[in-house]
Amino acid sequence: MDDVARLRNELDRLRIVVDDLQRKRRLLESELAAARSVQEVPRAIISRPDLQQTLSRLVKKVAMIVQAEKCVIMLFDPESGELRVLPPALGLTADQAENFRVKATEGVTGEAFRTGQPIVFNDAVRDARTIKDFVAYLSVRNGITVALVTRRRDEEERVVDERCIGVMHVFNKRLGGEFNDDDQRLLQMLSEQAAAVIANAQLYIKIAEERKQLEDTLQSIQSGVLVVNRSGKVALINAAARQILGVESEDGVNKPVRELIDNDDIVKLVTESLDQDQELAREVTVGAASDRVYQAQTSIMKGENDETHNVVAIFNDITEIRNVERMKTAFVSTVSHELRTPLASIKGFVSTLLADEDEDYDTDTRREFYTIIDQECDRLSRLVQDLLNIARIEEGRGLELHWGTVDVPDLCEKVIAVHKAYTTRHEFSTDFPSDFPTIVADVDRVHQIMENLVSNAVKYSPDGGSVEVKGTVESDTAIRIDVSDEGVGIREDKRELIFERFNRGDDDPQGRVVAGTGIGLYLVKHLAEAHGGDVWLQKTKEGQGSTFTVRLPTIPPDELMEQTG
Repeated sequence: MDDVARLRNELDRLRIVVDDLQRKRRLLESELAAARSVQEVPRAIISRPDLQQTLSRLVKKVAMIVQAEKCVIMLFDPESGELRVLPPALGLTADQAENFRVKATEGVTGEAFRTGQPIVFNDAVRDARTIKDFVAYLSVRNGITVALVTRRRDEEERVVDERCIGVMHVFNKRLGGEFNDDDQRLLQMLSEQAAAVIANAQLYIKIAEERKQLEDTLQSIQSGVLVVNRSGKVALINAAARQILGVESEDGVNKPVRELIDNDDIVKLVTESLDQDQELAREVTVGAASDRVYQAQTSIMKGENDETHNVVAIFNDITEIRNVERMKTAFVSTVSHELRTPLASIKGFVSTLLADEDEDYDTDTRREFYTIIDQECDRLSRLVQDLLNIARIEEGRGLELHWGTVDVPDLCEKVIAVHKAYTTRHEFSTDFPSDFPTIVADVDRVHQIMENLVSNAVKYSPDGGSVEVKGTVESDTAIRIDVSDEGVGIREDKRELIFERFNRGDDDPQGRVVAGTGIGLYLVKHLAEAHGGDVWLQKTKEGQGSTFTVRLPTIPPDELMEQTG
């Protein structure tokens, strides 16, 4: 549920971003409607390259109108407190444009920016006001500097907001002339249009980039995201949602959700959320065989008038969570059964012995009863120990190991001997070379490994057959033990799952239930890894048995012995 909460928080954040973008879009539309256009300068600017092309035409047009050799637009950077050139600049090289930076408190550039008043200078070299404006570096003789002021007006054309964003320079009157008041007034008129174009273009670009970033974020989210507008049409569907809902990459946007999605539960969820104007959450199944389960949650996106504009549906795959829950339920049921069986046996034999007041049972019979009770107690103890080990693994505490010398062939013989007492339908054999080495390990844990593997071989061979335990010396540092049976085998699609907790092999083909908790191989895996070894399913074929292989080091790595010793 933490993932769901995080995703919901992310959705809330994105919703705020979308609302802000919508507000900015409306503001932009209002500003664009109010702005007066410069002749031959387009206002529909949708990218930074488009803005550069527009500015290039703009500065050329301005320079031509006032007969200047150079035209430069500079914008204020709040972080540095400087006015910097907004490329392209007519009459300046790339290096000159890059290095032309003036503090907002200095030169004619700063003065025009601060005061909003135009400045005309016809002797740049001797004018004290131009010292900080790099006139020598830029080869400036004379010029005009005007502020770039944006104004937002209401419906009655009254100015409700005014902001200076930079300045515009024109330098060097052509044919050696001087700039006059007419040039100044003309440049002021042009600067108003230039400021509107620049401000609106920057705002439009910012909105477009934020929208692109938002769409990229939604597309990258692993959970499915589906946005449906008030009219019931899909406004956005990310890649994960396409895959979940089986929507082709070229389909989706602007199509009615009822036509696009072939799942009545999802369509009903979205339409009800729209109709009822409230957030809903349900579990839905998706797929031809309803093989995937998703937590579907909707969120309402409202506009400024508190009207519902869109509903956002988020899909989180909870199939594995539900599978684990089912497995846990089955596990509890199985463990209960596994506990009841030995307890019933113990209870039965103890009750029989207690009821034998006349001592009708002879010594051998009583000893047999005691032996069975002892074996069933051991069985209970192993099950409880397995459960405790599972708890330690799940809590991340690791397994406690007590290192010592282990005679693996002798240990396997003892495991086989116990199982021989429980079945007459199986033939057991061991095959170890005479030079098989002793290893450093926890004898009880290695016993658990072999007990679980042999027990599985017996359980999944309900019709009997051969169970073989074979040892191999792989190298000076590792040994290998193979446990083979002639049982029901394991389906290929379960090959990767059998070492996970609560997963069990299939029952036999005749439908006979195979007892087990589903934690045996999970424990084997962790016990082997705790020794620095591993375990895997070497070969299997449905109906023709399986072979499990355990590899253990002859001496575990020092770090493991230090951690668990």
